[in-house]
Amino acid sequence: MRHFTKWTLATVASVALVAASSNANAACEELVLGSAISLTGKYSTNGIHAQNGYEFAMKKINDAGGVKVGDKCYKLKVTYYDDESTPARGAQLAERLINQDKVQFMLGPYSSGLTKAIAPVTEKYKIPMVEAVGASRSLFNKGYKYMFAVLSTSEQYLASAIAAAAEIAKSQGREPSSIKIAMAFENDPFSLDVRAGVVEDAKKYAMKIVIDDKLPRDLSDMSATLTKVKALKPDLLMISGHSKGAATAARQIGEMKISVPMIALTHCEAANVTGKFPAAAEGFLCPTQWAETLTYKDPLFGSAANYNKEVKAALPAYKDKTIPYQMAQATAAVYVFSDALTRAGSLDRKKVRDALAATDMPTFYGHVKFHEAGNNIAKPMVLRQIQDGKYVVVAPSKYASHKIAWPRMAK
Repeated sequence: MRHFTKWTLATVASVALVAASSNANAACEELVLGSAISLTGKYSTNGIHAQNGYEFAMKKINDAGGVKVGDKCYKLKVTYYDDESTPARGAQLAERLINQDKVQFMLGPYSSGLTKAIAPVTEKYKIPMVEAVGASRSLFNKGYKYMFAVLSTSEQYLASAIAAAAEIAKSQGREPSSIKIAMAFENDPFSLDVRAGVVEDAKKYAMKIVIDDKLPRDLSDMSATLTKVKALKPDLLMISGHSKGAATAARQIGEMKISVPMIALTHCEAANVTGKFPAAAEGFLCPTQWAETLTYKDPLFGSAANYNKEVKAALPAYKDKTIPYQMAQATAAVYVFSDALTRAGSLDRKKVRDALAATDMPTFYGHVKFHEAGNNIAKPMVLRQIQDGKYVVVAPSKYASHKIAWPRMAK
């Protein structure tokens, strides 16, 4: 078993702690959190982004003085285990973290599938878990009371692309119902929920779905779908297969010279499609939970732009890349957890759970307020387009910094 334990970090929920003396900080006790996360396997790219987000948050918060809980302060130590991108393994490791490592609080894994496997375990033991990268709406109809998610749910991911296609059709004097859609999705909870959202939105406009494929299990080849795309000439191509699927799509769209007026896919930034396949990726529409150009801010991290700047300064691997939203939302999860610990004034799990349920706070990532089901109901998705190799927000219009480029013109 691979055991990943990072350096000791700390978290804070009050700006007042910034002024804490070094002696007070040195007196902080240790509080261990646990996380089973994908550090190898097909989800490892985003698992590592999420882990980096957790790490960055706690380092930042540690420098502000530690988590104030009642009359004590705490530094957080995180014990990580690699779930190998396998749900059964994730559930097994969650049991180990709780029963052997005796953790009282959990940070979520990467992906809806892994979260779906771990949530019943944390619920059984009444362990509060804040998760950042499990978006499937099916996670939030189980009646869980100890799981909270800072992100928007997955059926919203590609909704803006359907609305944008309808607006473009109307501007050309066409009926939205004339739009033909091709789509291919991984057979996992997240992507199937994205698909369900696309189907629902397409029905609103009576758009026709001409290709509805499932991606192969290993996500390494989607040429069968793309061959059909060449033949049927859809107006809109939509793909969801996490970061590996996005990379495969970008590569094969370029290799097969696929020409579709609008292409929308999830996980563009995490797959680094602009770095690996810049010509093919030009014009891609990419849903995001967060963007550095948005006007969100909080007392600790400052603005979205400041978070972006500080991450790039602290982590050279991101210096010349767009910060993946998976990292930003993982940072937000730690921040929300720290705030709840302080408001609870106790390490009692029930009190911390109740404090999480009452969360209503601004962050650099967006406002966080939880529905009774545990999902965040206060933050919208936005849609970015790759224009001249840069990610720019194009929808919804109230958040847009640029106009959508249509038809997509690959370089």
